[in-house]
Amino acid sequence: MSILGPALIVVMTVVVMEAVAYSVHRWIMHGPLGWGWHKSHHEDRHGPFEKNDLYAVVFAGLSIVLFMVGSHWWPWLWWVAVGMSVYGVIYFIVHDGLVHQRWPFRYVPRRGYFRRLYQAHRLHHAVEGRDDCVSFGFVYAPPVDDLKARLKASGVLAQRQSRHQDAWRPDRGED
Repeated sequence: MSILGPALIVVMTVVVMEAVAYSVHRWIMHGPLGWGWHKSHHEDRHGPFEKNDLYAVVFAGLSIVLFMVGSHWWPWLWWVAVGMSVYGVIYFIVHDGLVHQRWPFRYVPRRGYFRRLYQAHRLHHAVEGRDDCVSFGFVYAPPVDDLKARLKASGVLAQRQSRHQDAWRPDRGED
């Protein structure tokens, strides 16, 4: 087997994994079935892990199964598992590291693709709860202005701003 075939399988798997991750994030994690684990990701984290990390364990387990099946029966599945693993590393670096700062140093991108990705995911977390969220991808980020417009149209930003202002109003008897 030439290197071109496996390389193409790996690249295509990474691309497909972004679509799979978007779909799982949008309809399972933010749906009634998966919110039980994912809710922890939308709350303050206490300690190095959160219940949402179980999704990474599930995907890693699936990748391990594909490695085993691919090494014994269907070699192309081994390369799919490599692509899934590459996507997992990208997810860990971009999502857990860059966006959520789960590494020992802080870096906030100032321009370009990584800034857009950072802002898009921060806008995803601008919503309390599982409904009305935007930007479900982990590697692809829609234009930030489009996301802001969608949040504004849904009324989420106005509600959030109103709650924030009400919490600090001096006439509420808080000294």
